[in-house]
Amino acid sequence: MVDTLLNVLWFLGIFFVGILIWAALSPFETMGWWAGWFGDTIYEEPVPSDGLLRRVHPDTTSYVLFLSGVGRTSSETLSHRERVFLEHLAHVAAKTVIIDDVFPYSVNNLSLTAQPIFARFWRRALQWKQHGPRFAGNLINLRNIFQILISIDKRYGPMYNQGVAEVLFHGLLRYAYRPECEMPVFLVASSGAAQIAVGAAPYLKELVNAPVYVVSVGGVFGSDPGLLDIDHIYHLYGSKDAAVRWSNLDAGRWPISASSTWNRAKRQGKVSEVCLGAMCHSGRGSYLDFRAKTATGQPYVEKTAQTVSAVIDKAIALRTSLEPSTVGGV
Repeated sequence: MVDTLLNVLWFLGIFFVGILIWAALSPFETMGWWAGWFGDTIYEEPVPSDGLLRRVHPDTTSYVLFLSGVGRTSSETLSHRERVFLEHLAHVAAKTVIIDDVFPYSVNNLSLTAQPIFARFWRRALQWKQHGPRFAGNLINLRNIFQILISIDKRYGPMYNQGVAEVLFHGLLRYAYRPECEMPVFLVASSGAAQIAVGAAPYLKELVNAPVYVVSVGGVFGSDPGLLDIDHIYHLYGSKDAAVRWSNLDAGRWPISASSTWNRAKRQGKVSEVCLGAMCHSGRGSYLDFRAKTATGQPYVEKTAQTVSAVIDKAIALRTSLEPSTVGGV
């Protein structure tokens, strides 16, 4: 019995040491990109338009870049719930170009399954995630969580966030975005991708020379300096979402931290928080659940999509009302 317990403890010790080493080495990918070791190529995985997503309209008024949660391995591995959500959003936001083929957990948009050294390992991890054992498949989630931690880190975050901003800008240009038109861009991000969106948004704003908004759908993010540079952040959350409350562990989110970027952004009117009802973070009863319904019989995913669309419309209307040409009655 004692020997068995010691073996288990030994295994757990080795496991946690391995995790710590992995975490310590995670920034090297970003640092290597910053140093120019990987060149300046931004990789693409062309995904044909299904008639709804990635379709440029003649009367387009805005662009949406969708940043998926931590379970993603490439720009093509959206879950079924995410696809349904984006289809609903495309229907209600008819004048918005919705781009979903960017991978926010890489500074050059290179998917995990295409990496030169660990591609075989990540393909296997993806198989585990899809077919079991799911615990082993969660290595993908863990790897992407490390990237989120890099994004908020004061040392490596600026490098990582600038790389992601260039990936996002490249994604916009692929779908006929023209910076000279100053068309607003919305980063719709779920879960931990909201932190990456907040971190990358200021750099993206410099590239597009247009308003950049962040729409957090159950997002987890800290008191990032980017909050002061973006035009506005709309934080949509559910009352049953325990993960969203993790953000409150960041001291910068506490009311007593009056000088934090989060509280300063709130005082400047750059933060709007919207409760979507009794929704949880993922799975059944989540924001993207198409089976669970509100008291009025509306599917959760439909309500989430309509709320995001309403946020986009509100931001565009507010921006239009503040333009000098309209303020003066011209």
